[in-house]
Amino acid sequence: MISDEGWAFIEPLLPSSKGRRGGRWRDHRQVVEGIAWRYRTGSPWRDLPKRFGPWQTVWKRHNRWTADGTWQRLVTAAQARADASGELDWLVAVDSTLVPAHQHAAGARRGAGDTGGFGESHVSARRAG
Repeated sequence: MISDEGWAFIEPLLPSSKGRRGGRWRDHRQVVEGIAWRYRTGSPWRDLPKRFGPWQTVWKRHNRWTADGTWQRLVTAAQARADASGELDWLVAVDSTLVPAHQHAAGARRGAGDTGGFGESHVSARRAG
């Protein structure tokens, strides 16, 4: 699932299991591919195919790397690499759409004046004339 070129970029950025208690970690590539499979398919963690190892291991590693900032470091490094090679376009779009909501949608109290319900005009008689 992950190309050898992609893995060569990702692998050095992942934490090492050296110095941790409990022995060696399951192969990082197998776990990362399991995480990628899970997000690509939208399946529950428990439905992870056996080829990625125990789903609990994959989930725990994903959770740990989320908490310690590993995923953020990977994204930052990938963005920096793409930006340096001219592959990244930093176009930002801001949507300023205004969608008026009915007063009840905003949590107004019931019976608090004009409800704007069926058959009632939203424009006052003075403005309409």
